[in-house]
Amino acid sequence: MTSLKTFDLTSDGGVAWTVQAVGGQVPDSLIGRPVVATVPGEVHTDLLAAGEIPDPFDGDNESKLHWIGRTRWSYRSTFTWVADGNDRQELVAEGLDTVATVTLNGRSLGRTANQHRSYRFDVTGIMVAGENELVVEFEGPVAAAEAKRAEVGSWPHTNLHPYNELRKMASNFGWDWGPDVATVGIWRPIRIESWSGVRIQSVRPLASADGVLNTHVSLAWTDTAAEYVTVTAEVGGTTQSVTVKPGWDSVLLTNTVNDVDLWWPRGHGEQPLYDVVVKLTDEEWTGRVGFRTVTMNVAPDNDGTPYVLSVNGKPIYVRGANWIPDDAFVTRLNAETYRTSIQDAVDASMNLLRVWGGGIYESEDFYDACDELGILVWQDFLFACAAYSEDEPLWSEVEAEAREAVTRLSKHASLAVWNGNNENIWGYVEWNWRGPLAGRAWGAGYYLDLLPRVVAELDPRTPYSAGSPYSFDQFIHPNDDRHGTMHIWDVWNQVDYTTYRDYKPRFVSEFGFQGPPAWSTLTSVVHDSPLDPYGEQMLVHQKAFEGNLKLERGLGEHLPKWSSIDDWHWTTQLNQARAVAYGIEHFRSLFPLNTGAIVWQLNDNWPVVSWAAVDGHGIRKPLWYALKRVYADRLFTVQPRENGLVVAAHNDTDEAWSAEVTVTRRSTAADGKVLAQETFAVEIGARSAVVSDLPESVATPEDASAEYVEVAAGEVTAYWYFVEDTGLQLAGDAYTATVTPTDGGYDVTVTATALVKDLALFPDRLDAAARVDSCLVTLSAGQSHTFHVIGASAPEQVGVPVLRSANDLVN
Repeated sequence: MTSLKTFDLTSDGGVAWTVQAVGGQVPDSLIGRPVVATVPGEVHTDLLAAGEIPDPFDGDNESKLHWIGRTRWSYRSTFTWVADGNDRQELVAEGLDTVATVTLNGRSLGRTANQHRSYRFDVTGIMVAGENELVVEFEGPVAAAEAKRAEVGSWPHTNLHPYNELRKMASNFGWDWGPDVATVGIWRPIRIESWSGVRIQSVRPLASADGVLNTHVSLAWTDTAAEYVTVTAEVGGTTQSVTVKPGWDSVLLTNTVNDVDLWWPRGHGEQPLYDVVVKLTDEEWTGRVGFRTVTMNVAPDNDGTPYVLSVNGKPIYVRGANWIPDDAFVTRLNAETYRTSIQDAVDASMNLLRVWGGGIYESEDFYDACDELGILVWQDFLFACAAYSEDEPLWSEVEAEAREAVTRLSKHASLAVWNGNNENIWGYVEWNWRGPLAGRAWGAGYYLDLLPRVVAELDPRTPYSAGSPYSFDQFIHPNDDRHGTMHIWDVWNQVDYTTYRDYKPRFVSEFGFQGPPAWSTLTSVVHDSPLDPYGEQMLVHQKAFEGNLKLERGLGEHLPKWSSIDDWHWTTQLNQARAVAYGIEHFRSLFPLNTGAIVWQLNDNWPVVSWAAVDGHGIRKPLWYALKRVYADRLFTVQPRENGLVVAAHNDTDEAWSAEVTVTRRSTAADGKVLAQETFAVEIGARSAVVSDLPESVATPEDASAEYVEVAAGEVTAYWYFVEDTGLQLAGDAYTATVTPTDGGYDVTVTATALVKDLALFPDRLDAAARVDSCLVTLSAGQSHTFHVIGASAPEQVGVPVLRSANDLVN
């Protein structure tokens, strides 16, 4: 009955493509001349591979290449098709970026206007046996967005370009951490499907914790189909089949797996995945599911409105990060790059990544890795920091996009939240949008009507939130710390990071602080001479408004202002790490009032000064190591409370924690003299927290500028300082260091002769390929720590600026 055959039209499938500028102000060298293109790909990467443009990330090349986003580009291929006897042939484009006209053999198949969905064109009778010519002509995205604004009017938005006029990755137009490289291209696979009778249109397998798998199969039929067909679903050793008559377009198969192994997020259990096979005569679909249930509790309580995610009935304390597209040119990403970046989250003890609404619905490689590694996924629908028209044709495009995204992603065990938008409800309330909107719809219809209806219909097992931040009540400010999710951005933008303690948030879904990338990453693209925070190329790689001024202002009384570019780099990296750690320690000290935090952001999409924990070259910044510490399963933190200092202990494991806690007040001087010491026992139940008063003998200093407190129970430690580093007596010569070669690298062992705060080794300054296993290590006099370096040969010795500490900065 069915005989589906596919013909791969990508470069890997053997089809040759070219791209050519066909309109706009282009360099003379490109006028009338095609260059070799890669499909899937993007015009920037094609031009770069052809040697027609310099690296867009290097120096100030970004602005020199803005003409690309205003140019029309034509992708062209010829391919030979052999007739196979099937009734229907369709061109299937999984991703066209974005406004395009598709032509086959001189006949227009249609226009596209949405990067975030696929398109299917009937080419029966248009495609011929023998040679065929396929042309996809793209409008320049910046020009297209401006033209749409001129046609339908302007809706409020952030940043330079009216990205909200198109259904295209918003951050591709530039963001406060990303380059303006608005591009075009056939960015996902493209193929011919030839078939007769019936084919599988989509498969949506929804697994639940009771072992039940409901597999929804959509079918497409030709008008002449006359035979009954059988659809079969197999999972976990069970098989279910149903026979359907021609024209029946929807099938539900229910399998029950006995004694099913449940899927859990990391830190809560294992991640068993079950293969699912759906068969339709000779056509077969395969995928994987994990059996689990996710719920969201936002029922009002005595403190406001909680935000609690539970998996299989078990509340999860979220330790997460926001995820942006991992490269400004997303077609360069693959399964290996995704796995590496998600491993950064795993190694930092995270359990959730939020796919932010200014990016893309990621590839299967991303979600597969999250399924396997136990990382929950909070998935934004793709709306960010702007108002959006609800008029046609945008409304229908959004619905088609949402339906396809939910259908594709709902099978993933890791998918925990569908979220309507990023900051748009907050923007409407507080960002002065209502005047320019003049009563026009602005997106609420999507977030409060269309999107929840789509999720309820297609993925009812996954919770939906209208936005982030959101208070889950239209009569409460959307960014109220007492209710739902909140974003904290007055810290960084206006106030000192100690302001974090002014909030008692139920859940923080965005907060962060900036710092530069690794030295080798920065200097690979910034070539100012001399290097300066306000150098021309440095500012190209600092996208935040007054970003470097905020870096300076953010030092406050915490750290002294730098006196050299080396000190600027170390000081601002250290301050970034401390600021974010300060916030998270406060949030965790509030448990169970607070149920999680999602830091902005895990990753970068190019080399830039940003909020990221891992830079654009994949080097873990000091912030990453701070996150690893404060996101650990078990945490001590010393916090000020109304009646004095307390030790908050958060045990986010399934085992009770019995700890013998030693609290020591010490001298910062070379002798590290113990001035007072107390020991007490704490019992912290599984997934619980205990707050203990700090004994007065250790909480009260004799000389605040020369003393500190160390809290320790086994390998879990915390520190408290009575004054900021600018007032703290830290010895300039507080340690010795030795270097020992090892197989594949070297060790650096540091021994403290006095208090040394936040030791950090930066081996990439000697070799960009070098990586180190630890950072931000504090040692009391007499203590030692060994840094393990891989990927580089051992130097004879290390010192400033390769080996740094806070002591360097105050001396």
